[in-house]
Amino acid sequence: MPLVATSMARWTKRWKHSTRCLTTADSKIFDKTFFTRDMNTKKILFILGIMAVTMSFVSCEKNRSYAELLKDERQACNAFLCNFRLAEVPADSVFEVGSDAPFYKLDAEGNVYMQVLKAGDRKNNKARKSQTIYFRYTRYNLNTWYTENRTWTPSGGNADDMSMATTSFQFDDYTRQSSIEWGTGIQMPLKYLGVDCEVNLIVKSQYGKSDEISYVTPFLYHLRYFPSKV
Repeated sequence: MPLVATSMARWTKRWKHSTRCLTTADSKIFDKTFFTRDMNTKKILFILGIMAVTMSFVSCEKNRSYAELLKDERQACNAFLCNFRLAEVPADSVFEVGSDAPFYKLDAEGNVYMQVLKAGDRKNNKARKSQTIYFRYTRYNLNTWYTENRTWTPSGGNADDMSMATTSFQFDDYTRQSSIEWGTGIQMPLKYLGVDCEVNLIVKSQYGKSDEISYVTPFLYHLRYFPSKV
């Protein structure tokens, strides 16, 4: 039986026992109005108690230091990456391809790691500066994955629904709002691969979307890129 229902049953039993012990005159004073008012008070106090606990938890989360949030981000990424081989970008830019390929470290600080699922045409279809690049993606919050028993829950994307608006940026041109909005991380694979490539990409917060940096949340992206047809 739910907690609230159990509580109401217990109070109803207590009220019936009490009214049997009252005189007729007393019963007129101690009527159901008092019981209803008392029950409403108990319900309000119960709800307020839950709200207080919730607010306390949220407050604790908000009061965590930036260093602590960065530590959480690092632990989540490391927990995921420990399941794969790690590698540096090869000098000849010839990457292993496939779901068992290593994750390549794309920057010195380890903010972006790439697993190549499809290399694309590296010779004839490389991205040009300011070229409009469209992409489809699904992403997953690695902090959530780490704290919720390795459960994968999509956290936004347009990969599985063609009716959703396409997303794009201007390659290596951060004077454009679309490029600033999506951050530097998702553009980095196109420095090494063809525009028609497909990758899994770990992007830490500093290289992620500009409006999400303060949340210190790392994401795993599944990305497919397409050149503009215009």
